[in-house]
Amino acid sequence: MSEEALSSLVDRLAAVKTSGVELILVSSGAIAAGLAPLDLSRRPRDLATQQAAASVGQGLLMAKYTQAFSAHGVTVGQVLLTADDLIRRQQYANAFRALNRLLALGVVPIVNENDTVANHEIRFGDNDRLAALVAHLVKADALVLLSDVDAVYDAPPNDGGVRVPDIESDVALSLLDIGTTGGAGLGTGGMATKVEAATMAAEAGIPALVTSTANAAAALAGEDVGTWFAARGGRRSTRMLWLAHLASTRGRLILDPGAVDAVASGVASLLAAGITGLNGSFEAGDAVEITDADGGLVARGLVNFSSEELPQMLGRSTSELGENLGDQYERSVVHVDDLVVVRL
Repeated sequence: MSEEALSSLVDRLAAVKTSGVELILVSSGAIAAGLAPLDLSRRPRDLATQQAAASVGQGLLMAKYTQAFSAHGVTVGQVLLTADDLIRRQQYANAFRALNRLLALGVVPIVNENDTVANHEIRFGDNDRLAALVAHLVKADALVLLSDVDAVYDAPPNDGGVRVPDIESDVALSLLDIGTTGGAGLGTGGMATKVEAATMAAEAGIPALVTSTANAAAALAGEDVGTWFAARGGRRSTRMLWLAHLASTRGRLILDPGAVDAVASGVASLLAAGITGLNGSFEAGDAVEITDADGGLVARGLVNFSSEELPQMLGRSTSELGENLGDQYERSVVHVDDLVVVRL
C-alpha cells in the first residue's frame, strides 16, 4: 500500500472511530514494506527470507499507521497472530482478551499475520481470511473487506458485468461465474479470496461487505456500495471455522450412501461401518476430507485413527471392533464435535 493510500484510508477510519464506532484494522504489507530496506527487488519465495522481510517491514508499517492515526488523536496497537492463536483454546482466550481490552481503552488494534514465525503449515493463507476469523473472535457486527474493485459483478466489468448488491445464500453465489480469472471480477484485486472470506464470515453469522478502498467511507456510513453477504446460520466456533475453511487436510475418507446421509445431517459421528475406503497418509488428530463414493466433498473432520490403523476397521461395527481389536477401537472415527459439514 502506498503512503498516500494508507493516509487516505486512515483519514476515513479515524473519522468513523471518532464518531464512536469500535474498529479493528486487519492490514497486510509487512513483507512488502521490508523489501526495500533489505535491497530485495521482489517478494522472496523462500520462507526464511519472507520471515526476515516481515520482521523488518512490520515495524515500518506500524510506524506509518501510528503517525497517520496520531494526526487524528487516535492511538493504535499492534496485534500479531498466527493460525495457532485462533484454534488453540488458551491462545484463543488470550487473543480475545487482548483485543477486547484494547477496544475498551479506545485503541484501534492493527492486526496482521505474524509472518516472522508463521510457517506454511499454520498460515491463514491471506489477510482476508484472517479478518474473517478476527471478526468472529470479537463477535463483530460486520466485516468490511476492501479491494481495488468496488463490488462483485455477475460478469467481468469490462464485458458489461453488473454489480451484485446482495448475496443472501450459497445458491445465489453459485449462480455467478466465480472462477479465479475473469468472471464476477474475481481475477482482479484478490477478489476471489475476498468472496471466500465474506462467505466464511456470513456462514458464521457475521454480515460482510466487499467493496473498494475508495468506497471505505461510504461503506462505513451505510451507503449502498459494494456487495453485501447476508449473515446466515448461527455463529460457529472459531475452531470449526478453521476446520471448514483453513485446515490442511492429510487424507480422505470415502463413505457409503447411508454414512453420507448421517454425516450430512450434522448430528451424527462417523463410524467405521460406513467407511468404504481411504486415501492419503495421516495420524490421529489430523484433518481429513470426508467424501461420497464419487469424490463429492461432504465434510471435514479431525480423525481419531491413523491411516495405518483404519484399513482393518472399515465396514465393521463399533462393537465388533471392540471385541476383536480392543476397547481403544470402540469409538467413532470422527466425532460429531470434531466434524463440520461443508456441503450437503
